[in-house]
Amino acid sequence: MTEQTSPVPPKAHAASGPADQPPGRTHPGPSPLDIPARPGPQKAAPPRPAPPANSDAPAQPAAAEPAAGRAQNGRPAGTSQPAASHPAAAQPAAAQPAAGQAAGTAASGPAIKARVTGAQALVMAMEQIGVEVVFGIPGGAVLPAYDPLLDSDKIRHILVRHEQGAGHAATGYAQATGRVGVCMATSGPGATNLVTPLADAYMDSVPVVAITGQVSTNLIGTDGFQEADISGITLPITKHNFLVTKPEDIARTVAEAFHLAGTGRPGPVLVDIAKDAMQAMTDFTWPVQYDLPGYHPVTRPHSRQVREAARMITDAKKPVLYVGGGVIKAGAAAELKELAELTHAPVVTTLMARGAFPDSHPQHLGMPGMHGTVAAVGALQRADLIVALGARFDDRVTGKLDTFAPDALIVHADIDPAEISKNRRADVPIVGDCKEVIAELITAVQAERAHGREPDHAEWWVQLNQWRSKYPLGYTDPDDGSLAPEYVIERIGKLVGPDAVYLAGVGQHQMWAAQFIDYENPRTWINSGGAGTMGFAVPAALGAKVGMPDTPVWAIDGDGCFQMTNQELATCVIEGIPVKIAIINNGSLGMVRQWQTLFYNERYSNTNLGDKKAEVAGTRVPDFVKLAEAYGCIGLRCEKKDDVDAIIEQAMAINDQPVVIDFVVHKDAMVWPMVAAGTSNDDIKFARGMAPDWEAMDE
Repeated sequence: MTEQTSPVPPKAHAASGPADQPPGRTHPGPSPLDIPARPGPQKAAPPRPAPPANSDAPAQPAAAEPAAGRAQNGRPAGTSQPAASHPAAAQPAAAQPAAGQAAGTAASGPAIKARVTGAQALVMAMEQIGVEVVFGIPGGAVLPAYDPLLDSDKIRHILVRHEQGAGHAATGYAQATGRVGVCMATSGPGATNLVTPLADAYMDSVPVVAITGQVSTNLIGTDGFQEADISGITLPITKHNFLVTKPEDIARTVAEAFHLAGTGRPGPVLVDIAKDAMQAMTDFTWPVQYDLPGYHPVTRPHSRQVREAARMITDAKKPVLYVGGGVIKAGAAAELKELAELTHAPVVTTLMARGAFPDSHPQHLGMPGMHGTVAAVGALQRADLIVALGARFDDRVTGKLDTFAPDALIVHADIDPAEISKNRRADVPIVGDCKEVIAELITAVQAERAHGREPDHAEWWVQLNQWRSKYPLGYTDPDDGSLAPEYVIERIGKLVGPDAVYLAGVGQHQMWAAQFIDYENPRTWINSGGAGTMGFAVPAALGAKVGMPDTPVWAIDGDGCFQMTNQELATCVIEGIPVKIAIINNGSLGMVRQWQTLFYNERYSNTNLGDKKAEVAGTRVPDFVKLAEAYGCIGLRCEKKDDVDAIIEQAMAINDQPVVIDFVVHKDAMVWPMVAAGTSNDDIKFARGMAPDWEAMDE
């Protein structure tokens, strides 16, 4: 029996999926033993292949784009007709997919029939889907799956030191490669340790499949040893999840999970499998047919909406292309560049979209939002048209929402109809995959040009270039001769180059890495954007390096973040994963300290990580160099500006071991520009107590 959990009530980040039960229930309800198995796949629909887990060949164009499947207006998003009250309902029904898309056949390959255990069926299904690597830790309830995994010559298992590390490694792998990341854990605390990385992947629309063992069916609901209702726990933070209690359902459920994770708006999917289901015998057949009623991600935009958007782009005097992470997930960077150059519109890329548009391009204004550039923030505020592509108007971009871009019309394109008009009402909603949306926008704008409709943005660019030249990103060296963290990160970017993959934890170092490293290519910047998860960088870098073994991978981490997951250095050493970790060591929880400086009268409550009695700067307990060496890594330390380049080059020359560099930096460096939380973007400060003179610029 396979239980499919129901959607939660519709809200900003409600999880839903292909469920047969009405929305509004936030708990799994009765025991899974009381829920009858849902009907098998319907034969009326023609088969459609599912995407391989670790393949770049999706079953449909939406395979790499933010996915349909979250709750929308009391029904699962992505169903054939949106709710009438939703702006996406303005799109004619012709834009919706055929009903046959609910069913399909899993990944191709030679037909297989075998009598196996449920655990063997699990491993064989993952092999057929194309899984190459799994990050995990074994335990009692999942042990039956680990036994046949030992015999697999197609799947590499990487034994991490904490389940959170497994989840973040799967995310890093997925973000770097565009393929589905996979993690495994046992029941109870093993599964609950995946909650944070699942929430992180959900917020950032990352395709991850988490496979967890569950206690045997006779113990479910009895508070048995290491029992936890992980399906219920993760209901709001997964795109969908399954509880499997019969061995014959395992292969089909695995195929469905990978299809859901990688299509539409990507997201994490959890498959919880009872131990006795893995131990029992079953008939394994492949390919397997699956059926997902209600799951119809729309990938092709409606032409009428696209034509209207093209007309508005042509008419606009002050347009801005507001680019989100969905463009990267759709693999639409080339199309974006073509559209930008065709329209001559300025481009801003969010924290999740860094690299979607080259930083070196003259039309790129940088990152918008709380710590964005003055030019990017000002452009959005004074635009008369914002074309949002794979972005969601989150609070870190908009500032105080009712003051955001007051004069702008909005074209909002996203594959998830639940995102459109969720925060800012769209004048032209476009539901579809960003790659297809942008391609059709290019055609429509070209048609406008063919009729002699050529916009003139000369005055707009004069204003934008004034902002860009007067308020560039910058920093000052500390008066005491200590290291400026911005300088360290800037030099890493210059010396390592734009072809590397850079990751960050969360906090000041994350913002500096987004600001002072030049990103020229998609999937070269990976961070925890929506959830803001401390401890993300080290395990995510591990996963990214596994997925991109021939590419340099650098994690920019803070001394606070690093101490949360540094045990995964042992995994890197033992598994031969030579990542580089640059610790920006300011001896404190830097971003929290910055807020305490600015908003709490310099009352530094519990943010000092250093030894209060020591006279040296930075965190020295633990000694990061000795800790790195204890794990078998190369440990380096840098405290002087003159040594920065040499230390970075020394690390770059080491390719057979992980390297940890302890950059001891000034404790009071701050991230600027900054829009204080809850205030208008018009109130941006480019330094402490210093704001742009918007009125003088507008004259």
